[in-house]
Amino acid sequence: MQKIGKSEFNRRRVNFESDESRFPWLSMLLDSYAIIDTAIESAIELQYRSKQKGLACQNGCCHCCKTHKDIPVYPHELVGIYFYVTEKIKMPVRETLKWQLQFFKQTDFCPFLISSSCVIHILRPTACRQFNVFGTPCAEGEDPFFTRRDDVLTPNVNHTNQAFLTVLDFYEIKDDKKNFIQNNKIHTHVKNLRELKWLQLIKAMNDYDLKAASL
Repeated sequence: MQKIGKSEFNRRRVNFESDESRFPWLSMLLDSYAIIDTAIESAIELQYRSKQKGLACQNGCCHCCKTHKDIPVYPHELVGIYFYVTEKIKMPVRETLKWQLQFFKQTDFCPFLISSSCVIHILRPTACRQFNVFGTPCAEGEDPFFTRRDDVLTPNVNHTNQAFLTVLDFYEIKDDKKNFIQNNKIHTHVKNLRELKWLQLIKAMNDYDLKAASL
């Protein structure tokens, strides 16, 4: 399995130093995302050199957040979302997000999309990180995976597996980790973000707010 270079990894890795000391799983998650982000950066550059097509995705573009009916998310990613939303998102976005989570329906846009921006972008799921479109920006309502598959980046499976290997301790997988990944057992844990209920996350946010107000 091709490894990600250390210097590239360190450049892409996000750090929450004090929080990582409190939550051992957080370091695993951030390592995993650094591997994914580094691999995607290289893949985008390779795509441009081979096909001379630049990345269509830009700041403010949120078509995939609106059109995708299936957004895969794993338990180790969900705990990251809970942590970031509960402890890092500030007002006034915080109250807007609570409202969206409370009234979220599966047919809605992703509940973490506010004013055309992903409010959990720093800890967005792997599936979101890996979905990149080249050439022409997406039309309103278009899912380019079906309309022009050649313009959608195909993630490197080896790098994705390398990222998953870093989080297996979260699932208490101790033995034969590579076999667990290669046999796709990790994917038995995946959920669809669009089908999840978020009342527990709202409660966690409210409990955190009450605790902060009492200090």
